Amino acid sequence: MYLLGYDIGSSSVKAAIVEVDSGQTVGVVKYPETEMAIHAPHPDWAEQDPDDWWGNVCKATRQLLQNHQVDPGEIKGIGIAYQMHGLVLVDEEMKPLRPSIIWCDSRAVEIGNKAFEAIGRTVCLRSLLNSPGNFTASKLRWVQQNEPSAYSRVHKFMLPGDYIALKLTGRATTTASGLSEGILWDFQQNRLSEDILSHYGIGQELAPELVPTCGQQGKLSVEAASATGLTAGTPVTYRAGDQPNNALSLNTLHPGEVAATGGTSGVVYGVVDKLIYDDDSRVNSFAHVNHNSDQPRIGVLLCINGAGIQYSWIKHQVASSEIDYGEMERLASTVPVGAEGLSILPFGNGAERMLNNQVIGGQIHHLQFNRHQRSHLFRAALEGVAFAFVYGMNILKEMGLDVNQIRVGNDNLFQSAIFSSSIATLMSSRIEVLDTTGAVGAAKAAGVGAGCYGSLEEALQKARVVDAFEPAPEKDAYQEAYGRWERALNSALDNR
Repeated sequence: MYLLGYDIGSSSVKAAIVEVDSGQTVGVVKYPETEMAIHAPHPDWAEQDPDDWWGNVCKATRQLLQNHQVDPGEIKGIGIAYQMHGLVLVDEEMKPLRPSIIWCDSRAVEIGNKAFEAIGRTVCLRSLLNSPGNFTASKLRWVQQNEPSAYSRVHKFMLPGDYIALKLTGRATTTASGLSEGILWDFQQNRLSEDILSHYGIGQELAPELVPTCGQQGKLSVEAASATGLTAGTPVTYRAGDQPNNALSLNTLHPGEVAATGGTSGVVYGVVDKLIYDDDSRVNSFAHVNHNSDQPRIGVLLCINGAGIQYSWIKHQVASSEIDYGEMERLASTVPVGAEGLSILPFGNGAERMLNNQVIGGQIHHLQFNRHQRSHLFRAALEGVAFAFVYGMNILKEMGLDVNQIRVGNDNLFQSAIFSSSIATLMSSRIEVLDTTGAVGAAKAAGVGAGCYGSLEEALQKARVVDAFEPAPEKDAYQEAYGRWERALNSALDNR
């Protein structure tokens, strides 16, 4: 018996098959090999076509089945992880009305800020655990205000994972965990938020049917089976945003546990057992995959929009075509800690919540033409993202979270020793690298919803530690470089 998991990112779709009894990964496929396009028709916008995601799901699934000769009839459950905070709008025929407004789009920042004050900061933080901010509900309000013709045809609003579940099952559904990430869930009332819907003038009938995060969510339709090569009737049994799912994949389920990832965006995600929030909404609290009202499990999420996307930009714009990420790491390692005075702020991917939703752009500081070479830029780029993580982790520490041990996956920026050692040293933390991915975690969680495992703990118990990073014994150079970087950040913020 097997389980199938998807991770619907903004760069690519990953699909994984896991064997139930052993818990071993049979295979993982990424499609497309090159990054999916993000369209920005105006400054600070970011959109993608939802049907591009679906097309890549179908291609990845067929390739995975073909590569590993798995009988589709032996797949007992399907899990979906997806890019958070996006908005998909469908009409009565369940077809998209416009491109998806995705996670790194900043157009709704001011809408959310005004709602935070109008509804009331105390009400929002107590009930929603967040400011409405630049999240799904505020993006929906933007469409209502700026594209009334499209809004008048909306049958359901959805998150990106809800749309993939719709394409698989034919049912428009969502989850409490998903609604919480859209700032649409009232934690005090344990239901769809009447405060936010009423303030934005959004009818409750536009919300999809509620299904459990881990449980029966629908069955694969005949049409979806034909498109993917799977078997009609296969149940979809798990769905979660990519960051709660990443934490789950790293067996981060209980209070005091912390996970991180350094993909297109950077995230640190800690689990607590109380309805906690940041008064300034610089970090955000959402329902974790195992949350319920009687036993709260809240994921406190620090998100850095400008992370891997900054390093990708450096690769494509600065490195020559024959230099890959491995060679960039080698060249960067020839430069001392601190990149000989060069600092890079990686905030060029829209509004940054931990900077109070300011948009300061990516910035290079103290560049000296007669001193600095490409290798300095490579090191400063890695350090710049690492320092952004440290800046945000200090906010989490102020809230009482313990970041002394962090679990990460083996497929993103944490593969870089420069990046990981910088964080471990400055935070005095141990970073454990586990051999798993979001798609594998989604597959294993689907096994719980399908009844193959008795609990999430059972499904995830075999995650394997493959590497670890400890604090460097000499911290002075790291602290000096971080201090210089932080001064550059404060200067940029003061000049806004």
